[in-house]
Amino acid sequence: MTPRTIVITGASDGIGAAAARTLAKAGDQVVVVGRSEEKTRAIAKDLDADYFVSDFSELAQVRTLAAQLESDYPRIDVLANNAGGIMGKRTLTVDGNESTFQINHLAPFLLTTLLIETLVASNAKVINTSSGANSFGKLDLFDLKSEHGYSTNRAYGTGKLANILFTSELHRRFGEQGITTAAFHPGVVRTNFAADSTSPFRHAYKSLLNRFMLTPDQGADTLLWLINGTAGKDWISGAYYYKRALAKANPQAYDAELARRLWEQSEELVKAA
Repeated sequence: MTPRTIVITGASDGIGAAAARTLAKAGDQVVVVGRSEEKTRAIAKDLDADYFVSDFSELAQVRTLAAQLESDYPRIDVLANNAGGIMGKRTLTVDGNESTFQINHLAPFLLTTLLIETLVASNAKVINTSSGANSFGKLDLFDLKSEHGYSTNRAYGTGKLANILFTSELHRRFGEQGITTAAFHPGVVRTNFAADSTSPFRHAYKSLLNRFMLTPDQGADTLLWLINGTAGKDWISGAYYYKRALAKANPQAYDAELARRLWEQSEELVKAA
């Protein structure tokens, strides 16, 4: 059997690296994408895998990454949009977008849509790492730059809510063309997540609570289940999962019109960059 080509962003650490190790060990061709040159190169060397470095706070780097992937891999069986994070105070990227929203939503949106022809031709799976934090997000289409009422946690929750809306709209637009997609919550994982943020969450990751968190391998379980399973048989395309089961999300996540309009506005925001 021909090895699958699996692209994983945010794969230099945490659940992305854990999933990459498992998939490479099983014989898949894993393509590691990360922000840190040193960490990404180290993981790729360990796995004898290809790697690319891309900082999602700059959409020009996302465009370069997409062009490289499209050139090097005529077939992409799985795109795992796993990069993301919680930030500190409100800042704008060089593209003029609120940083949390760009890194968690606009960058993976752009990467996916730039690769859409390859993904359709490959009957690919697109798996988006969301979070249970979507429950305290609130998506306001008139304030996607969080100019009003910004908070670190709300911005992160809104980005993770956008991941779920993107997942459902991607299914609606391209499901009949062969793409299957899912979003998932990995659980609270013992990583460097939130370390550089001003979120209260950062204290938990540095405290005794750390010992009760999941290991990266445990956090990667649902991601691997989605990658190795079959949509329509093991899971439903366009849906949101936690612990290998359908999960309840923020009420806004089920608003099909909101998902459609978010897609359209996201297209405009990345086009303007």
